[in-house]
Amino acid sequence: MTKRQHFGWFLSRGFGPHGWGHPYLDWDYRWQEPKLYQQAIRELEQAGLDLVIIEDALSLGNPQTLDLRVRGAYGGPKHDPLSLTPFLFAATEHIGIVPTVNPLQFPPYQAARQFASLQHLSSGRLGLNVVTDVGASRHFGVPDVAHDVAYDRAEEWLGGVEDLWRTWRPGAYVGDRSTGVFADGSHLDAIEHRGEHYSFDGPLNALPFEDDLGGEPIVISPGSSPRGLAFTGRHSAVQLALAPLDLDSLQAYRTRVLSAAEAVGRTVPPKILFVFKPVIVPSSHEADRLVHASGEPDDAILRTVALGWSSDLETDLTSLDLDRPVDPGIFGDHVSRGSLNALLGGVPDFGAATLRELLAPKARLGRITDGTGVVGTAEEVADYIERAGEEADNDGFIFSGDLHPATIHRNLDELVPILRRRGLLRRSYAGGGLRGNLQDD
Repeated sequence: MTKRQHFGWFLSRGFGPHGWGHPYLDWDYRWQEPKLYQQAIRELEQAGLDLVIIEDALSLGNPQTLDLRVRGAYGGPKHDPLSLTPFLFAATEHIGIVPTVNPLQFPPYQAARQFASLQHLSSGRLGLNVVTDVGASRHFGVPDVAHDVAYDRAEEWLGGVEDLWRTWRPGAYVGDRSTGVFADGSHLDAIEHRGEHYSFDGPLNALPFEDDLGGEPIVISPGSSPRGLAFTGRHSAVQLALAPLDLDSLQAYRTRVLSAAEAVGRTVPPKILFVFKPVIVPSSHEADRLVHASGEPDDAILRTVALGWSSDLETDLTSLDLDRPVDPGIFGDHVSRGSLNALLGGVPDFGAATLRELLAPKARLGRITDGTGVVGTAEEVADYIERAGEEADNDGFIFSGDLHPATIHRNLDELVPILRRRGLLRRSYAGGGLRGNLQDD
């Protein structure tokens, strides 16, 4: 029997200048206003997707590379995704909305109250993509901390938020019109939290959201380090997974996540959804032509690739000679080790590799039919998705791109009907908010 999978959309540029640098900018949507996103998310709900995750980065990054990051709108500006969220809820009925949140942004009491309010306003459709990026620490007047300490802080923060939600114990809300009793204060917990990173008191001045499925907003997390997977194991309903998409790699990654959940006694493991950006073309012949043409990327393509990696690495690669070795010393302490390792891609001798040798593999494409890439027809992409469910027990995928009607239709117009005919994608929602979407197998 075909295994139905879960699907979402990752708004990969955040709440920023959608369409910038692309021909569809001339559709003349205003990215600062909600209409663009409301139209796009209605299309995703019509397609039957479970959720939309809104990427975010709080900072424009290293002061020395500000111009680089804003010049092509790669690293910013980005407006607050939590502010966009109510507009998306207002335009839809079933799909979950998951803004990215960082413990640096919100004290636990404010976070618990604000998120509980949004959970009510959306009838249980809020999720939280919890990240631990510390690059914005200086904007909040707090010192930088090490990678694992940032996770310690996030765990204390999230635990505090959950404790505050639960200060309204069963029986606290009465709502008895005949007696006029709204709530029973003896069932409220006046917690006092004095931790390493946070200090606050309860109870929370907001009702918890209650339904048959658990009520609280779900947590999503993207970290793939051992500490990040431990965080997922303890807290997350969804692991936002970044990994090579061959089936062996999918299975290996799933094993790591499931082992982390098992290690902390989870009986219901998180859903593991892999970020997926297929390149869908009209025919196999066109797919082969596109892959062949990408084998020797020209200088203009490599400069475009360099701009994107410069933003991710907060280091200007665009001014370097493509055919000279890259000095590892240009990458400062502010550079993410994960991003740097992704640039290297297994290059054995970093200091001897030219920029062309580092960037050319990033520009090359591969066929989805042989596991070397993501280029294929809609039928071939559906074949891959089906095999991932059957052979790797995959839970599903998160498509990635701008939240723009042009992007959505280019990626999903042909694919959605095929997935539905094969029983891989829902035709209707079962109810129960975002948690219900994820439990609807």
